[in-house]
Amino acid sequence: MGNESSHAPQSPPLDRDGVLAQAERDLVRFVYLQFTDILGVTKNVLVPAERLESALDGRIMFDGSSVHGFVRIQESDMLLQADPTTYAVLPWLQNGSGNTARLICDINTPEGRPFPGCPRNVLKGAVARAAADGYGLYAGPEAEFFLFHQDANGRPSLMTHDSGSYFDLSPVDKAEQARQEMVSTLQAVGFHVEAAHHEVGPAQHEIGFRYDDALRTADNVLTFKLVVRTVAWRQGLWATFMPKPIHGIAGSGMHIHQSLHRDGRNAFWDQDDPQGLSRVCRSYLAGLLAHARGFCAVTNPLVNSYKRLVAGYEAPVYVAWSEANRSPLVRVPSQRGEGTRLELRSPDPSCNPYLALAVTLEAGMDGVRRGLEPPPPVNRNIYALDETERLHLGIPSLPGSLEEALDELLADEVITRALGSHILERFVEAKRLEAEAYRTAVHQWELDQYLGVF
Repeated sequence: MGNESSHAPQSPPLDRDGVLAQAERDLVRFVYLQFTDILGVTKNVLVPAERLESALDGRIMFDGSSVHGFVRIQESDMLLQADPTTYAVLPWLQNGSGNTARLICDINTPEGRPFPGCPRNVLKGAVARAAADGYGLYAGPEAEFFLFHQDANGRPSLMTHDSGSYFDLSPVDKAEQARQEMVSTLQAVGFHVEAAHHEVGPAQHEIGFRYDDALRTADNVLTFKLVVRTVAWRQGLWATFMPKPIHGIAGSGMHIHQSLHRDGRNAFWDQDDPQGLSRVCRSYLAGLLAHARGFCAVTNPLVNSYKRLVAGYEAPVYVAWSEANRSPLVRVPSQRGEGTRLELRSPDPSCNPYLALAVTLEAGMDGVRRGLEPPPPVNRNIYALDETERLHLGIPSLPGSLEEALDELLADEVITRALGSHILERFVEAKRLEAEAYRTAVHQWELDQYLGVF
């Protein structure tokens, strides 16, 4: 999955006038204008088709003070700027009285300037800086998720009748029908789905889709989550991208395959290098390793994220790289040529995809700009090494908690600069509150452990 094949040409994206004409042909009656808050939660404003032209011209105003991390109440007015290339008809909302389409939006200030609190604008800024150096980023995510039953009130539960593991079939895998409908729906909204299968944990699944440029990939993650959740809900299931919903089994990651391209060619490949890896690739890899602790709070943003980042469940804990084994943070898949890429294994699917791609791109590009060299690869099972051996090999660990990750974020100038002061301030504030709420709550484990004893 990820960047496994050369980048195939696609139909040219629609422009403003193309969207207006296509929406008329599609009998669109309503349009969802979608965006994310800084935490990655999808938001939308519904407008009738008559206002589609205003949306494409950036003239739809909304109350930014009601969206987490945007602006204070005295600065509330914000504008939605719909991106015409993201037009899609939502197949589950088609009916005889008219269809519903969606457009993903940037957020602008009332003066029409890009709003610094818009995560999509943050990624566009990182992409523009890489482009100024001559590079474009292709990224391919592997987002895992769990499917559970809804309870009698339609709320999520941890109940499942699925006991499957890797690549199992029915009757062990009970979610084949749901996965097939998810794949069909994703294809209907323009995805190139590569594979869908059961993952290692009971009720855990993965659907892989083709990589694309960084901005389109982040948009696709947004759409992917919407489709998976909607199809699951319509089948009486609950899809969750929570990293670690069940103790004792593997959590859900979102490995991100990345490669830089320059002048239409993969800049990570060097046919004259013994390993097939260019100097640019090695420097980008070194940048990822150098800033891994700094961007961890963004790629792994929940208290629960650090229940996944523990040894023994295939999740990366140690800041190292390898071509072969899957215990380090970064793996170099075996494919070479135009498929040469790096697989960053730490992110989880609860992250904001725009911010996650922005900070990892800036981390890698910092390595490229400074010509960093990575340490030697670690081809041993790092989980089997004791602390003394890891220290001798110079292998640090990722942060062990959200609080530690936030401290590392604030200490990393490259990552804080990538986020910008607006998002940095509000992101850290929200996450400090989350960590403190978790620290002071009384959990079921404490009641089971202490209530009857002391």
